[in-house]
Amino acid sequence: MSRTVSLVLVDPAGELLGRLPPFTVGVQWWQEVSDVVAGAGIDVTVLRLLHGDQAPPGGHVTYLAMTPDRPAGLLPAGVDLAPHPLRAAYAEPAGAAASLAWAAGALDRVGLSGLTARQQRTWNLSAIWRFDGPDGVPAAWLKQVPPFFAHEAAVLRLIGEVAPDLVPHLLAAGDEGRALIAHVPGEDRYGAPPSFRAEVLAALKPVQEHFAGRLPELRAAGVPEITLARIFDIAKPYVSEMSGLAALLDDLPARLAAVDECGLPDTLVHCDLHMGNVISDGDSFTIVDWGDAAIGNPAFDAVRLPGEPEVLAAWAAQWPGGDALRAAELLQPVESLRQAVVYDTFLAKIEPSEWPYHSDDVRRCLQTAVDLATEQAGNS
Repeated sequence: MSRTVSLVLVDPAGELLGRLPPFTVGVQWWQEVSDVVAGAGIDVTVLRLLHGDQAPPGGHVTYLAMTPDRPAGLLPAGVDLAPHPLRAAYAEPAGAAASLAWAAGALDRVGLSGLTARQQRTWNLSAIWRFDGPDGVPAAWLKQVPPFFAHEAAVLRLIGEVAPDLVPHLLAAGDEGRALIAHVPGEDRYGAPPSFRAEVLAALKPVQEHFAGRLPELRAAGVPEITLARIFDIAKPYVSEMSGLAALLDDLPARLAAVDECGLPDTLVHCDLHMGNVISDGDSFTIVDWGDAAIGNPAFDAVRLPGEPEVLAAWAAQWPGGDALRAAELLQPVESLRQAVVYDTFLAKIEPSEWPYHSDDVRRCLQTAVDLATEQAGNS
């Protein structure tokens, strides 16, 4: 599926210039903008989503973009450029320019000068630029995140002190959620076999064991705690139309109490541990994208990582002294409830034009939780 793109252009001072004629890019995912930048025909930095004609992915998507050029033949554009209190810093012309300037200075300080910035992604959860050397080989990445993910750099630093080969090397961290990260060679491991997924969980175990006794250190670094306190309010609009949701919510306190009885300690949890966030070069692997990291039961990572029963069994064997497998089973539907809370938080903390990215995520997660709990009840 392709994507049709319209770019409304502003200059570096934020003055409206007009709109480029629509063009098509091959990548359907709205947040991926490298093809958009390449297809614009002029020097542009994509700032933020303005609107789309359907739910993502695909369709006709309109973005606001900044350019230092003043191209001829622009079409008229009517757009509200008023500031919004929830807008990400990198979604404004001055903010994007400041981030690239900060990254250039940080690269100079670590001896990586003369690199070329290539924008890769921008949306409500991150803005990402890749920095390539003269030979075109990636050397570093600038990642900037909104305030609710701002602890990611601190998490990378903390894990880097314990297991430096497991996470990307943090070159520098700045204000407004900026982080400069060394390039990790390899490819994502979507579709990895169960044996590899078990290996990832095994590599994470010593890190989680280490931080299980250091929760104050995690809290001081800004790492939030997993909490489901808001799930009852979040789910309220869906209870009457989603069969089984009320029963799952009624049972939730007892289910969480049973998880506590399984005896696993709270620790650092990645909270988005899927194979797209594992990069491997064939010899080793790196776990990336720690913005969702939180303090909670390590079984949350075990059930978030797609895996067959043997993967969970291998993971549980690493946590003796408790009933880890039972904890994972109990938390399977709870993990989807946790995700519903996360997506509701995103919607509350991003500007309305960015809501389409997550418009159905709360409902989807609640339905998945109900389906998992119903399946468990049928197997019991």
